[in-house]
Amino acid sequence: MKHSHNHIHDAATKNIGVAFFINLFFALFELVGGIYTNSIAIISDAVHDFGDSLSLAISWFLQRKSNQKSDNKYSYGYKRFSLLGAIIMSVAIITSSIFIIKESISRIIYPQESNAQGMLLLAVFGIIVNGVAALRLKKGNTISERAVYLHFIEDVLGWIAVLIASIVLLFYNIPILDPILSLGITIWVLSNVYKNMKNAFKILLQGSPENIDVNKLQYEILRIKLVNSAHHIHLWSIDGLRNVMTLHVVIESGIKQPQIESIKNEIRAISNNFNIQHTTIEIELEMKNCEFNDGCVEFKNEKK
Repeated sequence: MKHSHNHIHDAATKNIGVAFFINLFFALFELVGGIYTNSIAIISDAVHDFGDSLSLAISWFLQRKSNQKSDNKYSYGYKRFSLLGAIIMSVAIITSSIFIIKESISRIIYPQESNAQGMLLLAVFGIIVNGVAALRLKKGNTISERAVYLHFIEDVLGWIAVLIASIVLLFYNIPILDPILSLGITIWVLSNVYKNMKNAFKILLQGSPENIDVNKLQYEILRIKLVNSAHHIHLWSIDGLRNVMTLHVVIESGIKQPQIESIKNEIRAISNNFNIQHTTIEIELEMKNCEFNDGCVEFKNEKK
């Protein structure tokens, strides 16, 4: 499993690095295209893409940082640094989205004529470049990749809106079509950004992983022979991929050390089946007074 997770983080680092260079290249192209078509909207978008490139550079650095092994400063390793990259990228998307919403509303109220042919050419190129980046990141497993993926999806959908608007504008004079499409797409992207940030903050706040059925996990542990009850069961995720559990297990008195080791091995096997990679088990011969009342919920073996 360790090798698998390291491979995932290495792939994420590479994907975000490629995304950074694609975004930077396109921002330069967009700036030249905006100047050529005399479009202040495209020039403004280019400036924001340069800001997004800076955010991507930071995300790339933090994703690389997350690949470092654990040390005395960070005993669980640096995996959570990738979450910071995801949050920074999400904030960048929110910032650019606010600008797009403001600009779209302004253009609905005060429609502006656009260079339809120039918009069409830039839109086709924008869809291709950002689409390639989005496809590369679509199968990513990390939250930081998801955040960057949403950024490129926002750009792809935005350019699709520009493409549709430019084709219509070649035949009909409906200048408010572009800002209306952009407004709808931006709201959709923001809803996805919210979900991504919610997941990132839940991990940072050590919430229980959503993909683990805690009740079923407790049931499987209590089915182990000689286990009477369990308490102080705590579950959290390091980075959304690697999960951790600690628990106290109360066993019958008179059990010898080989049997205790067998119980621990069974618990670890169950944990692995529930996608928990690191489990710390404390064995107790009887229920003791809990140090922390909030965490001391005892789950008894009903078959006893």
